[in-house]
Amino acid sequence: MTKEMLTGAELIVRTLEHLKISTVFGLPGGAILPAYDPLYDSPIRHILARHEQGAGHMAEGYAQATGELGVVIATSGPGATNLITSLNNALMDSTPLLAITGQVATEAIGNDAFQEAYTVGLTISATKHNYLITDVKEIPQILLEAKHIATSGRPGPVLVDIPKDILNDKTSWVEPKLEELPGYKPTLEANPRMIQQAVELIKNSKKPILYVGGGIIHSKANQELFELSTKYNIPVVTTLMGRGAFPDGNDLCIGMPGMHGNYTATTSIQNSDLLIALGVRFDDRVTANPKFFAQKAKVIHADIDPAEIGKVREPEVPIVGDAKSVIKGLIETLGDTEVDTKDWLKEIKEMKKSYPLSYNQEEKGPLKVPYVLEELQKMSEEDSIVVSGVGQHQMWISLHWKFTSPNTWLNSGGLGTMGYSLPAAIGAKVAFPDKQVLALDGDGCFQMTCQELITASTENIPLKIVVFNNGNHGMVRQWQKIFYDHRFSASELTHHTPDYVALAEAMGAVGLRMVEKSDVNRVFEEMFKVNDRPVLVDCVVDPDDMVFPMVPAGGSNDVVLLNEDDLKNI
Repeated sequence: MTKEMLTGAELIVRTLEHLKISTVFGLPGGAILPAYDPLYDSPIRHILARHEQGAGHMAEGYAQATGELGVVIATSGPGATNLITSLNNALMDSTPLLAITGQVATEAIGNDAFQEAYTVGLTISATKHNYLITDVKEIPQILLEAKHIATSGRPGPVLVDIPKDILNDKTSWVEPKLEELPGYKPTLEANPRMIQQAVELIKNSKKPILYVGGGIIHSKANQELFELSTKYNIPVVTTLMGRGAFPDGNDLCIGMPGMHGNYTATTSIQNSDLLIALGVRFDDRVTANPKFFAQKAKVIHADIDPAEIGKVREPEVPIVGDAKSVIKGLIETLGDTEVDTKDWLKEIKEMKKSYPLSYNQEEKGPLKVPYVLEELQKMSEEDSIVVSGVGQHQMWISLHWKFTSPNTWLNSGGLGTMGYSLPAAIGAKVAFPDKQVLALDGDGCFQMTCQELITASTENIPLKIVVFNNGNHGMVRQWQKIFYDHRFSASELTHHTPDYVALAEAMGAVGLRMVEKSDVNRVFEEMFKVNDRPVLVDCVVDPDDMVFPMVPAGGSNDVVLLNEDDLKNI
């Protein structure tokens, strides 16, 4: 019996189906076009983005919301180069992503052919791994390996570049089998000896802090974290990427530390005698100047990526392993040990009381973002997925929104990519069509990828979008106000151009606007009534508002600026 012969393009689609991929995001073009023909007959849903960067962020949003692989497809040359921002974003935030790119024909590679780019070279530092396929028979096996590498160990993006002639070549289907990959074997189980050393430090500590990040969410270890914290009464600070790993409503939750973290979270780290760092990388937004960071504390640092251990802060106890394995080991070894943190918790409680987050929303004054956020959360579903852009609004959301579960807070943490929110929210809504998905963006961020509102409209993806319109690149303006003597160079956008309501309507969405306090509840009620297409709310906010608390870059976390009056101290 003659085996069925398939083109390389057909093999891609067959393999994606075999890997149980239900959705891909992308944009066709000449070199990848052969792969789009078999997609036409496939049950895999393809979401047509308006720009490859948007397609990549959609795949990221899908992956961050589900904890599973996101897939994006693009053509050669500019299609691949437009993906690089989203690839590097996924690398920095440890998001599992598979990018499939077309390439010019094999014999044309290196000849400056039309739409040629050295994709594997350009993306080598923006991906966890990448491949250039040179034989059609490799396609199923390499796609399987790519998924495994992207989703195992420390997750990240993997790119597979495929020349057009390989897409048109034919071979038979052979089911791929996962084999051991030379040089790739992530350590999942923590070393028991290191766990024992960590437990000894915990037993002897008086002021321990669980300092946790995105690694908890990637390893699905939030239940184990909750048990570790509540069983031994150890307070928790969550990094920007760790928000939702521990419920904000719990008394042991302190919130986000760092440059724009709350006072208690930042100061409790400085005052602690033991940092139990789980799934974090001691990012500079948290540590400020590492020389002054948590000088009184000993450090237990657990991470699945050995390259992160000791990179910024040398730990007393280094542990390489998956966060879930590490926490289980700590709980089992601690057993019925009592960790006496009563005085420490009392100190933290007093700090919370003395240094609460605050803002002043005047009855007739301009809208303040924290006020709008708090009103929005009151009207939102408890498990809403919140997707942020980058800048002031991102910090305000992380500070003022109360997160109760993982995978409900999506943002660009490491790379700080403006334009992330809208396309990532589209990806999240595709993954969870019955969940409420809120894209909360700044006007500067929104203008970078606003064309993807057309994608949401044409693909029937009815998400809610709130654009905090302060007429400026807000965080840039804040720094210019503080450090550059109010010289607002190239940071002003204006409140009025574009007209976001008209823009939304032109792109097939509903446009609404709020300008003053009395508008807020009424407009959000209207927004939530619309469920058959996207809704965009133009929320006109105070252009002079600044995010506090704040630790100036390169400073010490011992100096936390709480308001504008504190600026005279720098």
